[in-house]
Amino acid sequence: MSRVKVGPLNAAQRTAIADLFGSARMPGEYWMVSLAQVDTVLLDVTGCDAYTVVEHLVGSIGNRSAERAAATAERNRLWEWLFDHEVVRAQPALIGWAALMRRNGLVEGSVQRTTIELERALRVLRELPGAGVPLPVFAARMLGDPHGLDDGTRTQAMVIRALTAIYDSEPPKDVVQLRALWERAGIADDELSSTVLVAGVPTDDSNTVIGQILHTCAGAGLAAVLTLQQLRVEAELTEVAARVWVIENPSILAMALARFGDRCPPMVCTAGWPSSAGVRLLDQLARAGAELRYHGDLDGEGLRIAANLVARVGVVPWRMTSTDYLAAFGSDGPSVGRVTQAPWDPELSEHMRRVGRLVPEERVVDLLLEDMAP
Repeated sequence: MSRVKVGPLNAAQRTAIADLFGSARMPGEYWMVSLAQVDTVLLDVTGCDAYTVVEHLVGSIGNRSAERAAATAERNRLWEWLFDHEVVRAQPALIGWAALMRRNGLVEGSVQRTTIELERALRVLRELPGAGVPLPVFAARMLGDPHGLDDGTRTQAMVIRALTAIYDSEPPKDVVQLRALWERAGIADDELSSTVLVAGVPTDDSNTVIGQILHTCAGAGLAAVLTLQQLRVEAELTEVAARVWVIENPSILAMALARFGDRCPPMVCTAGWPSSAGVRLLDQLARAGAELRYHGDLDGEGLRIAANLVARVGVVPWRMTSTDYLAAFGSDGPSVGRVTQAPWDPELSEHMRRVGRLVPEERVVDLLLEDMAP
């Protein structure tokens, strides 16, 4: 800014300005003063420019332009860090959430405070869906505070908005909807109502309760239903199959059993988004060294489920590439819905948006059974 308008001026101020600048005429009620003129006068009188004189009188005034530029750069680095965070990159459905966090701005105007809150939220999201632990226990484990995810906390608000992005759902409007969302994310599931469908023998721990159930059902060519309670009995699985086929829809598991009977390969069915029991079983199998090959519906939600399982338990997408989609889509059928990026195949999402039709898992069941054939 090179010129400043000052006023309204009283008689004494107008006289002082005329004297300072050696003007033969009195200024009016308002006067436009040039900073260059002020510098010239002050240099002649004091040997210092206006900036130096003001600093001497009131103290350091800083470089506001440089400070604003530095603050902007710091904010930009924060949002770049968030969008490039491994949790967000692993689940592209969270990109919209990251954009919302940026629009909401800084927490208490502080980059440092915002970073701390986002790190807490990302730490929680990395471990969701959970394996059926109560919310206070999960919060204590993740945040060191059993009340860290209580209703009304900033971390809880961030996590809830992230979950609505992942599940493509509306934010909960009451306590009942909030509880349902947490349960969908594997928190505080009932031990008996949370179940997972299994076929074949993913684990050879025949001396355990789970092993006995699986061996009995597999020998009869039947599916087994494991509860979260049963899975909690065994802290860890040890002897597991080298490869376990993970599918989204129960119909695929039923067709595999009809075809293979008591020779059915190890299979786990998530039945859509995995339950707490499903997450716990897949997590135990992965930690014991099993390769988890996953296939689901090729639509928007199917991609989000797959991305979540890749990030959470390390499944390997199976027949879920652009080539697979383009070879299987039909000219009619339901829409793919909201499509987010597929981290394992960046082009897949673009093909799905362009074509606009989902490929249900049942359409490619023959290929899946061929792959799984013992």
